[in-house]
Amino acid sequence: MPTAMADGIVKIALLVNEKEGSNTWQFIEAAIAEGRSMGFTVDAFAMDAEANAERFRELAAGIANADYDGIIFVNGGMGFSYDILRPIADRGIRIVTFEALPFRGGRSIPGLITTFQDDYSLARLSLEALIYYTDDGTGRPPRVFRVTGQPGITFLDRHDWEFNEFVRQGRIVEAGRVRLYGLDNPRVSVWEAVSIALPYIAPGSIDAFWVPWNEFAIGTMEALSLAGRHDIKMFSTGISNESLRLMQRYREIWLASTTIDHKLAGTVTTRILAAMLAGETLDNTFFFSPQIVRTADLNRAVNVENLSMMLPQWKDGEGLFDSYQWMIDLKAAESRFLRISPTPVSVGGATR
Repeated sequence: MPTAMADGIVKIALLVNEKEGSNTWQFIEAAIAEGRSMGFTVDAFAMDAEANAERFRELAAGIANADYDGIIFVNGGMGFSYDILRPIADRGIRIVTFEALPFRGGRSIPGLITTFQDDYSLARLSLEALIYYTDDGTGRPPRVFRVTGQPGITFLDRHDWEFNEFVRQGRIVEAGRVRLYGLDNPRVSVWEAVSIALPYIAPGSIDAFWVPWNEFAIGTMEALSLAGRHDIKMFSTGISNESLRLMQRYREIWLASTTIDHKLAGTVTTRILAAMLAGETLDNTFFFSPQIVRTADLNRAVNVENLSMMLPQWKDGEGLFDSYQWMIDLKAAESRFLRISPTPVSVGGATR
């Protein structure tokens, strides 16, 4: 490991802008476990930055002034991420982000590495599933009603771009659209919007709803079920424990969704930071490939924690930034010690 760790201890801060759902905690637990497997000290801090912006900034400032060698930052808009991470970078702390691209006023932060879910592939795989499941043998492209958000939200913009490509290629027909402005309460907002639209959608006039965000999908599913619209199928992106339950409850409607393994993302992002600290040569961007979750394959025992048993491609990230000899040696040395599994505990809005 690098000589920068003069005290012989590698100390990592995991700063998470916590969103609703289970996936954030999967990422946190995996990142802590992977860091500790190499003998690192890993402190995790999780908070909803939108609800506690000033407190979140104070938390980031505290990390900048502490004795950390590296930081993993999770979830953040461009300007907010830049403001949070610039002082940390100025202190010489190495940074890797997941689902955050720090950028403001034409300026980025040199030297950091960004990791993302592959939003284009996530949308493409979901649309491919929609085409497959709605094929009636006539060669007619499926008529799709799209639920999306306002322009400027990066992952939704990427999903929209992929959808528009499918339309341009004649593979699908856009039969209608709900576009939401303001995402303070996305589930309720989309439920209200779809409920208003459904009476104007005659039975048999569309083949499917396409909903490219888990929060939108849950609200859409509630609207479809309350309206009794079992004639319409739904396809989405993103997975949570709640959506897995709803997919099984309404399995004749919600046929598939696509997602990445957030546990894998936490594991691999930590490895990338370790390699960065060790002075390895790395690309500045890494994307996680999605997998499809088919409702027909689900059962009541499935949740986001054990979903990888259905998707063997996920596994433990074998072959992803794990072949460095120093990493192998660190893990071998650390395996001789008994370690307690990481359990984040909330302390005053932050999690350590």
